[in-house]
Amino acid sequence: MAAAAYGLDFAAPARAQPLRVWALRAAIIAVLLAIWEIVARSGWLFQDVVPTLPVIARAVLRTLSDPAFYRNLKVTAGEIAAALVIGGTAGMVIGLMLGSSRFLSLAYEAFIHYVGPTPKIIFFPIMILWFGTGPGSKIAMGALSCFFPIVISVAAGMRQIAPVLVRVGRSFRASPWQMTRLVYLPAMRTPVVNGLRLGLGIAIIGTLLAETKLSNQGLGYLIIQSYATFDMPRMYALLIVLFVLAIGLNALLGRYAARDLSRPDMV
Repeated sequence: MAAAAYGLDFAAPARAQPLRVWALRAAIIAVLLAIWEIVARSGWLFQDVVPTLPVIARAVLRTLSDPAFYRNLKVTAGEIAAALVIGGTAGMVIGLMLGSSRFLSLAYEAFIHYVGPTPKIIFFPIMILWFGTGPGSKIAMGALSCFFPIVISVAAGMRQIAPVLVRVGRSFRASPWQMTRLVYLPAMRTPVVNGLRLGLGIAIIGTLLAETKLSNQGLGYLIIQSYATFDMPRMYALLIVLFVLAIGLNALLGRYAARDLSRPDMV
């Protein structure tokens, strides 16, 4: 009241903060693009290796107008979606088990933390032997990659649930499925979403790496084909499009989590 009487508005800086953040982000991107263009035109590196921004922009337009790009995008998107469903479901189940049982956590969680940081590409030969050279090995590679961040996030989220919520659910004699659906998952929505965001990014990496190693379709195949034929503008164009798509999916998951946290019944 006193601040309003003197004409002070403390909410103004908070409202201006997003504009400053977006301005800083735009400035960083502009500086990076300027550095790229300077390096491309300076002759310090081969021009074919570092093409100028207009050349890359034209390659992006050609890529987006090529029907073959969308056919390969469909293949990669299907593999990533299947990998996320398989790896995410397994990660959720194992995470719930580890988070709800101290015995299981002490017995098995150490293995998760030890194997998690291991580069998953070393398992790709085994995936080829088990699932063949088709989409199965790529899906398995993506599922294995996204499993670990999801299971770690879910297990950690389980331990952050308020004990009173668990006691209330058990006092109503809720079944394990009811406890999971009505108590556990709503209470740890943010860790689950964050785990899915990490899992999505790593599933994309694992699937694309598998496609670059052994495939005749998919975005990974297009990228490695462009590299093999020294079509650098097309390779950079594919990487840019893939980067934008990954950022968009991640932003959608982040917006979903933020929307739920802003609801009164989630606070």
